[in-house]
Amino acid sequence: MNDQFTTLTGIRQHLFMDRYSLKNSNGEPVEQYPEQMWKRVSWALAQIEKTSELRMRWEGLFYEAIKDFKFCPAGRFLTSAGTGTETTMINCFVIPSPEDTRKGIMETLGWVTEISARGGGVGFNLSSLRPRGTHLKQVNGTTSGPVSWANLYSVAAHDVIQQGGSRRGALMIMLWDWHPDIEEFILEKKKPGRILGANLSVCVSDAFMEAVKNDWDWELKYPDTEFAEYRTPGKWQGDLETWIGLGYPVKKYKTIKARYLWDLICESAWGSAEPGVVFMDRYNKMNNTWYFEKNIATNPCGEQGLPAWGVCNLSSINLSALVNEGKFDFHKFEDMIRVGIRFLDNAVDAEKYLNPEIEKMQQRERRVGLGTIGLADALIKMKIRYGSKESLDIIEKIFKLLRDVSYLTSIELAQEKGSFPAFDAEKFLQSGFMQTMPEEIRNKIRQFGLRNALLLTEAPTGKISLLAGVSSGIEPVFSFSYIQRDRLGERTMYHPLYQEWLKNNTGQEIPRYFVVADDLTPEEHVRIQALIQKYTDSSISKTVNAPQKHTIEDVKNLYQLAYETGCKGISYMREGSREGTLVRKTEEEKKPETVVWQRPMKISGSTYKLKTPVGTAFITINHDDGGSPVELFINIGRAGSDIQAMAEALGRVISKSLKMMGNTSPKERSVVLVEQLQGIGGTRTTGFGVDKVLSLPDAVARVLVMDLGLARSKDRSDKQLELVKERNLEESVMRKADICPNCGNVSLVHEMGCKTCYGCGYSEC
Repeated sequence: MNDQFTTLTGIRQHLFMDRYSLKNSNGEPVEQYPEQMWKRVSWALAQIEKTSELRMRWEGLFYEAIKDFKFCPAGRFLTSAGTGTETTMINCFVIPSPEDTRKGIMETLGWVTEISARGGGVGFNLSSLRPRGTHLKQVNGTTSGPVSWANLYSVAAHDVIQQGGSRRGALMIMLWDWHPDIEEFILEKKKPGRILGANLSVCVSDAFMEAVKNDWDWELKYPDTEFAEYRTPGKWQGDLETWIGLGYPVKKYKTIKARYLWDLICESAWGSAEPGVVFMDRYNKMNNTWYFEKNIATNPCGEQGLPAWGVCNLSSINLSALVNEGKFDFHKFEDMIRVGIRFLDNAVDAEKYLNPEIEKMQQRERRVGLGTIGLADALIKMKIRYGSKESLDIIEKIFKLLRDVSYLTSIELAQEKGSFPAFDAEKFLQSGFMQTMPEEIRNKIRQFGLRNALLLTEAPTGKISLLAGVSSGIEPVFSFSYIQRDRLGERTMYHPLYQEWLKNNTGQEIPRYFVVADDLTPEEHVRIQALIQKYTDSSISKTVNAPQKHTIEDVKNLYQLAYETGCKGISYMREGSREGTLVRKTEEEKKPETVVWQRPMKISGSTYKLKTPVGTAFITINHDDGGSPVELFINIGRAGSDIQAMAEALGRVISKSLKMMGNTSPKERSVVLVEQLQGIGGTRTTGFGVDKVLSLPDAVARVLVMDLGLARSKDRSDKQLELVKERNLEESVMRKADICPNCGNVSLVHEMGCKTCYGCGYSEC
């Protein structure tokens, strides 16, 4: 490692020091620079290699890949690897469905708190719990049903874990489409304050989708709880298909129309953004491990369908870092894939497992999840609009290569270290996903084996993407700008690529390839997800953003499209569909706030010298730390003169208007001031042509234009047009967001099934 250290700034530095830098026993950062963290993580994962030569070699290769955020291990690696703590490097956990007893329910609660306290996200399926109102002979009472227990688990993750750990726990709670309480489950999130600490998803079967298509009846049913085998430990685990296959009896509770239930799911998603939908039958049919296990649930953000005690560790390749001069470097991408797969495979052996069942499961299948971040940024650098036909072509090329090289690398690892223990070549190659693989790779797997049962995952990467300074996962850019407010005042923060473009292209129209999530149709979101799913053996965490005007019928069509195009699930967010979500307001609805920016002790700015009809003016414009104008002073003539008094008054009024924290930025307010002051004339002028100054107010407008970085125009009408374009440009990129509970900024966005604050790095996943 050389002596040059990376200096991060802003939110990236805050995230590094707060979450990822190694701390001493007093909670003080030991690592001051990312290089120290990269070295620690690289060393820890290389120790799995068999010889000192291999350990040294792979430590160097891991470090070179991780350096400069080209290969990005998930946050669990950064906080855990090489620290000697009890935390986990695993991101995704699924625990068994609770046994339908008080003891079993409490055991599940214990695992929820244990895993959450160590920083892991956990999913489970409550279909094993009998319906609400079922009679209990032993206590002469009735059951409260799975939804009531879901609330208990939610409280543990949302309200208890955050007090003892560094963040709230993250849960995924699921219920099958056949469960008698499925209607209550679907509608639960529409009630204020319910199940705040978990995502809810319905496990949807192929049979149900067939019933929806044909408008058939749909039976809600559950095992006969009076049957002796039901009370035998281990016999009933929430898998109705297996129960019926054994010839055991079921009780039919209700017959409804499948379309009624489908409509209920879509209406609830439209109104509250939940429940999500996971096509679990498809998941299991496509699954490489179909012949020895069943997926029963997903992790909190849905990118990993897992069996009971199933886990997965994750990392991502930064696609943006692979674009140079508008070209994607496919050769370097291949190198990153090979390093990434070996890194993740080593993690299977380096992990300190929470219990023997988890270790046994992971050692049996050696599941890993390599994915990507920065897709949207990579497309911007290539000047390709996310969602366009051209973007689909390059996306397919990237993710097909990711699939093929990942599997070829795992084949090579199998030759070197052995296949995963549960590997059975002929059965493995019968999986739905393996049927889509090139015959050359299938033949190599048959001949040499495979090190890892599953290899690919597109996970939510909110904090890691912020740390790396790129767009999240496979999502489009959420917003190119947002307002940040703190004790120093208000400033507009910009996406780095957008800010760079503005700097170098003053006054020009924004290119089409600068596209945000809401510029895409929901259908474009789904089609990109489906395309990437085609080359991903696990699944994808992605949010389909929809406008406020989206209808319930639109949601039905969208969910049907997700199923028909091969997605394994869908997470939907309509603008304004959740309480507390800010939505765009019309001009009539906007009400300015009266909070005033607080001036720090020291502030920087620029002074402009300009001739005016009343003398030479020295106009000073000071800026906040975000570069926005917040103060303006005018000096002209002698102190105490009438002209200086009027100049001082003009400066005070302008400064006051710039400092008022309403629903526009200081830059936008500067544009308004220019429009009002520009062109005011008196009896005299100075200068000629484009250099003509009509008055002191006109001079102030001219200085504001220069300070904003706008090009000079030949006449007033052209200049006004530029300013209007600039203001419209700003308005077009400002996006809705939630209020962050950590920093209070309106910068908490929902993407990839998770909420992340672009202001402070807070995350709910």
